[in-house]
Amino acid sequence: MVMVDLHCHLLPGIDDGSKNMEISLRLAKEATENGVTHALLTPHHMNGRYINHKQDVIRLTSEFRKQLEAHQIPLTVFPGQEVRINGQLIDALDKDDILFADEDNRYLMLEFPDDDVPHYTNQMIFELQQRGITPVIVHPERNTKIMDHPELLYQLLEKGCLSQITASSYVGTFGKKVEDFSRKLIANGQGYLFASDAHDLPGRKYEMRQAFDKLSQEFGQELAERYADNARAIINGENVPINTIRELKKKKRFWLF
Repeated sequence: MVMVDLHCHLLPGIDDGSKNMEISLRLAKEATENGVTHALLTPHHMNGRYINHKQDVIRLTSEFRKQLEAHQIPLTVFPGQEVRINGQLIDALDKDDILFADEDNRYLMLEFPDDDVPHYTNQMIFELQQRGITPVIVHPERNTKIMDHPELLYQLLEKGCLSQITASSYVGTFGKKVEDFSRKLIANGQGYLFASDAHDLPGRKYEMRQAFDKLSQEFGQELAERYADNARAIINGENVPINTIRELKKKKRFWLF
């Protein structure tokens, strides 16, 4: 069975992911043990700290592919980027410095700051969609602004964005609050796929199999298969069926006077 991981930091030494080739190869082996057959390598790009240009990522992916072959690790890898939303994104697109999740340049793995959804997000999403690009919002379940204001994600999904839940979030690696919020997003149709967001060992490892097993138990095998199908559709540049989504209810706040 084909299992696609659309978000991981396996390329060594270029962002806050894998520190060296040894760790990268161990992560790749761990990926295959989790059932992953294909991985989009997505180093951070334009996030205020890391710049990983398109041609550099393509070259490094080719070098990593040779190492995988030499070590007989059956993981097929593709060059990608985790692109931070920023004011220079359209210019970077015009300069052909952005990598997509698919060869048809249809799906973009788009990251927000950890604690914010910038004020210009709606305009940027509109401009991307005008170019035929569908943003895939990565790990919204860990964004503290979205956790406090879940209507922000709901509105983006209503506009046609997709969303990627991190497997480790759903299985509790980032704590109970993130786990519970992940479950709520999934229950309300606001998740489309799992990805590992694997960074390093031992702390940011692969937990894809655990996430899919848990998803099957809590929501049924059909949804688990849909999550896997959606990831395959994205990397192939195919249509992803749109979920019926429900808005998360805000918590009632009780004030003492």
